[in-house]
Amino acid sequence: MFRLKDTEQLFRMSTSQGKALSEGRPLRADARRNRARVLVAAETVLAREGLGASMRAIAQEAGVGLGTIYRHFPTQEDLYEAIIVDRAQRLLSQAAALLEAEDAGAAFFGFLTDIVVDATRRKGMADVLADAGIDIKAGMSEASSAMREAIQSLLTRAQQSGAVREDLLMPELLALLSALYMAAERNQWNVELRARTLAIVFDGCRPHH
Repeated sequence: MFRLKDTEQLFRMSTSQGKALSEGRPLRADARRNRARVLVAAETVLAREGLGASMRAIAQEAGVGLGTIYRHFPTQEDLYEAIIVDRAQRLLSQAAALLEAEDAGAAFFGFLTDIVVDATRRKGMADVLADAGIDIKAGMSEASSAMREAIQSLLTRAQQSGAVREDLLMPELLALLSALYMAAERNQWNVELRARTLAIVFDGCRPHH
């Protein structure tokens, strides 16, 4: 069963936080907060200004000094990659929390919805990283594996509760989810279209008596 602690090893990548953790030097609480603020600010500024955004502008948005950014992210590439990793980590943490939800069906369909919502937000950042020559898939194979395990756990729980048809298997579910994700990302679905499309797909996932 997927658990929150299973995500701990997935994100020790090429950022200073990952290096600190791998060397047994966890970041202090204030450093973790600063890093999180920088990631949120960077995503906001890059979505607004694109690759022309400066590290100084990101520092101002985050309310931290420029040196704070460089301590965590020595290069812009480190920062960009960390943004993608952080988004995946947030989704995985959310999945772990949903495994404790009382309504297994709502948790399952809610998480799939959140993945599709993330697709519409991700396009701008993905375009920025691609323009910078950064392979956003690099180093994410473990995160992808953890995401599949999380979805499998939520699916199993939802099927056991009777909220999802028993003959829905992971290959079919992942095919549906991939198609939804790519369509939402490329076409930037609005809220209404996303809601209608997901309602139809989710209806097909439910038992029909």
